[in-house]
Amino acid sequence: MMSPRTPGPFTGMPRHQRGAVIVLVVVALLAILAMAALALDGGHMLLNKTRLQNAVDAAALSGAKTLLQVQGSPDAARLAREAALDTLARNASASGNDELAQALAANSGFAVVTQSASVYGPFSFDGPVGESPRYVRVSVPNYPLAGIFWGVLRVIGGTNPAKAVEAIATAGPSPTSPCDLAPLMVCGNTSPGQNDPDNGMFWGYRFGDLEVLKTSKNGTSGIGPGNFQLLDFGSGGSTVREQLAGGGTLCPEIGENVATKPGNTVGPSVQGLNTRFGDYQGGNLSPEQYPPDLVVDYNKLGNGKPALEPDLDTDAVSFLGSGGGQVSTDASGNISTAAGVGLFDYNDWKTNTSACVDNPSSSGCRSNGVFERRMLKIVIGHCTGTDGGTASVRVLGFGCFFVLQPMEQHGGRAWILGQFIRECEGDDLPGPDPADETGPQIIQLYKTYIDNSRTPSSDS
Repeated sequence: MMSPRTPGPFTGMPRHQRGAVIVLVVVALLAILAMAALALDGGHMLLNKTRLQNAVDAAALSGAKTLLQVQGSPDAARLAREAALDTLARNASASGNDELAQALAANSGFAVVTQSASVYGPFSFDGPVGESPRYVRVSVPNYPLAGIFWGVLRVIGGTNPAKAVEAIATAGPSPTSPCDLAPLMVCGNTSPGQNDPDNGMFWGYRFGDLEVLKTSKNGTSGIGPGNFQLLDFGSGGSTVREQLAGGGTLCPEIGENVATKPGNTVGPSVQGLNTRFGDYQGGNLSPEQYPPDLVVDYNKLGNGKPALEPDLDTDAVSFLGSGGGQVSTDASGNISTAAGVGLFDYNDWKTNTSACVDNPSSSGCRSNGVFERRMLKIVIGHCTGTDGGTASVRVLGFGCFFVLQPMEQHGGRAWILGQFIRECEGDDLPGPDPADETGPQIIQLYKTYIDNSRTPSSDS
């Protein structure tokens, strides 16, 4: 009887397929590495793109804000550029931005700052020729990043792209209604031609002219142009004091009505407004809470009557210093006496303020000062049919009123000397369009346009 044959091991097939698994493993590893590269390098790029865009946005806003503060200065373009680059550097030095800081330090041309009179351009390094720049653009065209598995994507893709991101931002002024509104209302002139900012007129007030704003008459007579009426933002003299010191919180809109407050509340009004000059005389107002302006210089104006009161009937004002005499303003807003003695006015304040922005330790700059504390945002109202008592007045607009000297009073009357100017800083919500009008302005980011055909950038 024959023994059954025991079959041997089958070895043919494995011998023919040797190495196939290695190929599959290599392909799988490449796929895993490609996925890792997309996840790690892609996430790394997205994170740094976001950080870069935030830094560039902040830089553009800072440059545009500085540009608004030093508007008209021959150094405006330089100061705006330096402010933008300083803000970018400060963001780069923040925690988590080590790569950005290294890239910025390694490349002096890392960021490009340009300026323009229009949000649509053209943008140039020093701004437009013959025009004042108003908009700032900051761009970083190439921010190289370190690769993690980036080389794998290069091998698989067959290309050699650099791992880098870029960003661009444009910022500038936009019309806004003020919330830090002084509780003052002056009457506007609604006659034809009286509100024509292109010709220097704003509801009956000419930009740059010396204005005497005085308390309105009580009784039944109309408030009248040139008189100011307190607005009812609360009750009592303490509210008036705080509001005139700069503590406004109400934000009326053009076309809405505001309520006037009967009585002058002269003492609290003087105490509140004069904090803007660093004068704290009662009312428990402190320089920490209500700091002075950056520049508090002024010439003493009046007419030599008791308490140096101007002629409130004719608005005649005289200089009380050496070489004094009745003062007047020219078409550029320069205030001087008939003898040609130049007096401290808005133009001088702008020049000195620009110097303080450039170098805060300059002579005449208040170390604890704040920009535009001497600028009152006040309501221009439609006063027809109203009197000096309680009334509801329609808002025509908001004026920017530069205060020339501390507020004066005599008995129950008070007056403010100053000049209406075209624009000032606002603090409410920005509008959708670039600034093309007078009044309070706020700095905001705009869509970046990459050519003169107004083609919007996809990266802003």
